[in-house]
Amino acid sequence: MIHVGSESRGLLSIAPLLDTIGPYNEVPEEYDSELAREALLTAQILVIGAGGLGCEILKNLALTGFKNIHVIDMDTIDVSNLNRQFLFRAQDVGQSKAEVAARFIHERIQDPQLKITPYFGAIQDKSPDYYKQFSVVVCGLDSVEARRWINATLVSMVDSEFNNLIPMIDGGTEGFRGQSRVILPTLTSCYECTLDMVTPKTTYPVCTIANTPRLPEHCIEWASVLEWPRTFGDKKFDADDPDQVTWIYNTALSRANEFSIDGVTRQLTLGVVKNIIPAIASTNAIIAASSCNEAFKIVTNSNPILNNYMMYSGDDSIFTYTYAHSKKPNCPVCGNLAKHFKVERWWTLQRFMDEMSGRLEVQMRQPSLSSTGRYLYLRNPPNLEEVTRPNLQKKLSDLIDLGDEIIVTDPNLPISLKLIIDFTGPDTPPNDRSTLLN
Repeated sequence: MIHVGSESRGLLSIAPLLDTIGPYNEVPEEYDSELAREALLTAQILVIGAGGLGCEILKNLALTGFKNIHVIDMDTIDVSNLNRQFLFRAQDVGQSKAEVAARFIHERIQDPQLKITPYFGAIQDKSPDYYKQFSVVVCGLDSVEARRWINATLVSMVDSEFNNLIPMIDGGTEGFRGQSRVILPTLTSCYECTLDMVTPKTTYPVCTIANTPRLPEHCIEWASVLEWPRTFGDKKFDADDPDQVTWIYNTALSRANEFSIDGVTRQLTLGVVKNIIPAIASTNAIIAASSCNEAFKIVTNSNPILNNYMMYSGDDSIFTYTYAHSKKPNCPVCGNLAKHFKVERWWTLQRFMDEMSGRLEVQMRQPSLSSTGRYLYLRNPPNLEEVTRPNLQKKLSDLIDLGDEIIVTDPNLPISLKLIIDFTGPDTPPNDRSTLLN
């Protein structure tokens, strides 16, 4: 009997893909199957996220022949994860997702050459030098903020000679729908370019949840947004604390019983308070497979990579298509032009900040603003926040001149948004206040 070594076992099934160049390869004369094999064995791959997508991605990469994988995740395993995050078991609840996932794959595959290095923490903990070691970054995230951060970090690392250009593959799912995309920092559209395509978070009117709840979600929002601060004062609600979630659930259930509303469950409570997007294992598998295929093609150069966006929909039969999303010249990450922003002349700086933060293409939760030679409003340090706070009640048209450029930053994002304000309308608010709702 011939003993097949672990390296041969890992590459046996994909050897035909390495030995035979793809029919659409754009540089067939440059392709070398031995170099492709070597690249697969030596490439350093970073997986960000070890949840529903991340578990699939880690498994796929390990079984595709990659030997050097790192994984980052700041979350611990919850009971609600077990139905679709198949690398975890009941005894793993409370442990680090990244560490358990790495250990499970090692134990199952038993390949001495496979090295999976977990990190239990946030991506912001790592410096740019850490990210420079990787050949590809594959994201299986459920956070827009985390995607924006790693996207901006990878773009900022690329110099004028395209050194440190590390491809980013981003996968995302929502129910029966999903997408995968390949981002070549500074060359293709980046994640920030498509921020206006992100599904906005569902919100409920306060008057409805306070007075006339009709849905189980209204009762949960009432418990977390209104009743929690009324009961606990300034104590911040922690959606990762099981006891606090139980309090919200019981309070929402009591509210639902009062108004004869069915459907308040602990699972729904978790989904509302943590803004959990419905996840389906089969969709995760499809998007993870697409993402890992792109990682394989990028590293081996055996076939052309995705250019640059693939959409998948399985909620009404099956529909998928790809297209090249163009870079935006006024993208705050990969562009160099300022965005134009229409502002009513009577708007205060506070009103402007509220309007700006609510835009899909901006989405900054804690913005600080400055113009040429002047701070408009700074959140930190505290002494500057105190000095600039009175500006919030002043009209923006009194604070800046026509054509001035405003720089907007957020402590959670390594980007600066440039805005050119286009004033419109009268200097005073309209008499008919109902027009303010338009």
